[in-house]
Amino acid sequence: MRKEEITMLNKKSKLMLAGVLIACAFAAIALKSAWATPGSGISTTIIAGPTALGEVKVKSESDVNDVKIKTEGDSDVYVVLNRIAPGGHTGWHSHPGPSIISVVSGTATEYRDDDPNATVYPAGNAFVDEGGEHAHIIVNEGDTELVLVAFQILPDGAPRRIDKPAP
Repeated sequence: MRKEEITMLNKKSKLMLAGVLIACAFAAIALKSAWATPGSGISTTIIAGPTALGEVKVKSESDVNDVKIKTEGDSDVYVVLNRIAPGGHTGWHSHPGPSIISVVSGTATEYRDDDPNATVYPAGNAFVDEGGEHAHIIVNEGDTELVLVAFQILPDGAPRRIDKPAP
């Protein structure tokens, strides 16, 4: 083989390898989406947001509690209403920032990928999802509608919810 032919074969091989790598990347993205667990029996209404929030430093003290909230940089704030039918769930997901979730009616059962035990929250209670890499799912294991209101503080421009595969 001549030097020109070898050079041409090397270029074609490199192009084919690049094409295979790009195809694999698209396949991985599609497969991740296929593994995601969408919610079932849930309706989500964004009541407010994204609403811009600058840096905050709040400290409130009383005889019964102390509250501290501090943010740095810009954030987006959301207020979200979730209604989950009996047997329904949110699907496995995460959030890039914290959420404070109020259980308005029904009973919420939360499962997390980093904890083998479920946690149950009846109406009149609230709980916090600190956000980050862990995934969680909220399930309505009761026989009445579960109503949740979430207050979220997320990094500016970040997605509100990130679907995750079931652990």
